[in-house]
Amino acid sequence: MGPEPAEPNPRPVLPRSTIILLALACATVVAFGLAALRGIFTPVFFAFVLTLCVHPLRRWMQGHGVPRGLATGSTIAAVFALLAGFAAVLVASLAQFSALLPQYGPQLAQLGASITQLLESVGFGPEQTQAVLQGFTPGRIIGFLGGVLGNITSIVASLVIILTMLILMAVDGSRVPALLTHLNYHRPALVDAFNGFGGGVRRYMIATTVLGVAQGLFNWLVLVILQVPGALLWGLLSFICSFIPNIGYFIAIVPPLFFGFLTGGWPTVLAVIVIYGGINSIIQSIIQPKYVGNAVALSETITFVSVLFWAVILGPVGAILAVPLTLLARTILLDSDPTIAWWRPLTGDKKDLEVILKQEDDAIRARRARRGSGTPGPGSKPKA
Repeated sequence: MGPEPAEPNPRPVLPRSTIILLALACATVVAFGLAALRGIFTPVFFAFVLTLCVHPLRRWMQGHGVPRGLATGSTIAAVFALLAGFAAVLVASLAQFSALLPQYGPQLAQLGASITQLLESVGFGPEQTQAVLQGFTPGRIIGFLGGVLGNITSIVASLVIILTMLILMAVDGSRVPALLTHLNYHRPALVDAFNGFGGGVRRYMIATTVLGVAQGLFNWLVLVILQVPGALLWGLLSFICSFIPNIGYFIAIVPPLFFGFLTGGWPTVLAVIVIYGGINSIIQSIIQPKYVGNAVALSETITFVSVLFWAVILGPVGAILAVPLTLLARTILLDSDPTIAWWRPLTGDKKDLEVILKQEDDAIRARRARRGSGTPGPGSKPKA
C-alpha cells in the first residue's frame, strides 16, 4: 500500500487578504493612539528602559545578601545620579549655546544675505528670500531649537513622570523574578520572550552607550583642536545621536559644520568633514551596526525603518528609543507565540539561518576555487 495522503491544511475562517487588512487597520489605530498619548507613553517607556538596565545591579546586590529594600533604593539612587549628571551637562551646554549664538549675529546676517542672493539668482521671489533671511537670526534659531526640544512645561512634566515611574517600577521590579517564576508554569513561551527582550535591551544600551561615550569624547577633542565654538555641546549631541541608528551622525555633524564655517570658513568645514565626519561615519555606519545589530538581532533595514516610524509617531525621542520599541513589538507579536516564531528570521535574527548561510558561503568559495584552478565544475563540457 502506498503512503496515506496528507491531510489538507485547514481552511482559515477569514481569507488571508482580510486578515492582512484587519492587521494593518489595527496597527494604524495603535499608531495613532500612541501618537496621541506620546506625552505619557514616551516618558513611561523611557523609565521602563532605564529600570531594565539597572535591574542586574539589584539582582547582584540581592545575590550577595543585601536586603531587598536597600537594593531597590540603591538602584533608584544610581539611576537618579545618572539622570542628574546628564541633565546638568545638558543644561550647561544649552546655556553655553544660548550665550554663544548672539556673538555671531553679524556672521549669521552675512550668511543669510549670501543665501538670499543665491536664491534670487535662481528665480526665487522676494517674499521667499526675505523669509529665509529672517530665519538667520539668533532669536529664530533659539526658538527653533526650543520648538524641537519642547516647552518648559512639557519637559518638566516628562521629568516628573520619569522620576515617579522610576521609583514605582523599581519597587515593583523587586517582585518581577517571583512573578516570572509564577508565569512560567502557565505561559513559558511568554516568559522566555520577555526575558529575551530584557536581555536584548540591556545589550543594546550597553553597546550603544560605550560607543556613544567614545564618539562624544573624540568629537569634543577634535572640535577643541579645530577651535569650533560649543565643542562640549556638540560632543554631547553626538552622544545622544549615537542612539539614533544610521542617521544620527548626519544630525550631529550639522552644528559643528555651521559654527566651523562661521569661525574658520571653508578650511574648518573641510577639516570637520574629513576628521570628525570620517571617524564618526566609520563608527556609526560600520562598527555600531555590526555590534548593535548582533546584540539585538535586528536587520539594518528594519532598524533604519524603525527610526523613521517611531520618530513620526513619538517625535525626536521616538528616534532615540526606536530599537527598544521595535524589540518590544517583536516580543509581543512574534516571540510570545511559538506558532509564528518562525517569522523571527525575517526581522534579522540569523540564528536559524546559520547552517543555510554557511552552506551558501561554502558553495561560493568552492566555485571561486574551481575558477582559480581552472578545474571544470560539474556539468561543464570539455572544449573541443
